Amino acid sequence: MKRKKTSVFVSVVLAMFLLVMIPACAEDAQPDPDEAFGTEETLIPEGHSIIEPNGKSPDYVELLLEVARKELGYTEDRYKNTKYGEWAGDPDAEWCAEFLCWCVDKVDKDFQTKLLKNVYPLYSSSNTGRDWFISNGRYIARTGNVPGWGSQWFIGDNEQMKKNSYIPQPGDWMFFSVSSTGDTSHVAMVEFCTRGPDGKVYVHVIEGNNPEAVARNMYPIDNWAIQGYGTLTDLAGITMRRGCEGVKVKELQQKLILIGFLAKGYDTGVFGSLTVKALTEFQKINGVNPTGVATQTTQMTLDRRVKEYYDAHPDQWGVED
Repeated sequence: MKRKKTSVFVSVVLAMFLLVMIPACAEDAQPDPDEAFGTEETLIPEGHSIIEPNGKSPDYVELLLEVARKELGYTEDRYKNTKYGEWAGDPDAEWCAEFLCWCVDKVDKDFQTKLLKNVYPLYSSSNTGRDWFISNGRYIARTGNVPGWGSQWFIGDNEQMKKNSYIPQPGDWMFFSVSSTGDTSHVAMVEFCTRGPDGKVYVHVIEGNNPEAVARNMYPIDNWAIQGYGTLTDLAGITMRRGCEGVKVKELQQKLILIGFLAKGYDTGVFGSLTVKALTEFQKINGVNPTGVATQTTQMTLDRRVKEYYDAHPDQWGVED
């Protein structure tokens, strides 16, 4: 990930000073410089217990983690260059993203998988990886709210997502921001999670550029710098509005087309004026506040209408996912 050469830890210390001066970030507790810690030799700290993943992880996750583990201890050369940056076309790049993408590419080459650009993004610049996961409908914000979109909820849950409620799974990518602008500044791969003797959840990661090496690290789940997680599967619904783009928008448009509120062919994945108009009309007819914003209530109502449509049109049952 391209940024000025400095370690994550130095960035965090600098950001601590900035955040003291910026009231807009006061909703999160100020970070403790000791909140990121861990060693390559220690997997599970004393008094911690493993939190089992939710279900069986895809086989490729362990392959990917094994590739990353074999890189532990790799360091920059004396010119600050790395093989990960060289692989990405920029040897002296800040290389947290390059390291993760390199690992994915190695799994693809060694095991004939097709993970890069499908399950994981190929990128090297700030925000690109996070935005790729958002566009692909597989991103969960630590706070439960994605800027530019809105609040999130776990699929099948009627309540909005609470802050720090998602426990990341092995293979997830964890994005950090130490900037008042909200730009991503670091990314790491989740290895597992533990519950500490204090009852708090800790996220264990493998990360590049820490500060000049590939290393393990551990973060409390409520660490203010954690922005969110790129997930392996679609786990959360999200509010959508004009300007949003991605698979979630396309799915919304397809539902509106199915029940007759949007013309065929307009499932573009871009939430534009026609989608706003169609959604507003749907909200008016169905007793939902006509804002043109696809809130959780609007989407739940739309899902009920889609189900009713399929119930009334058995010939369409094979079309439903």
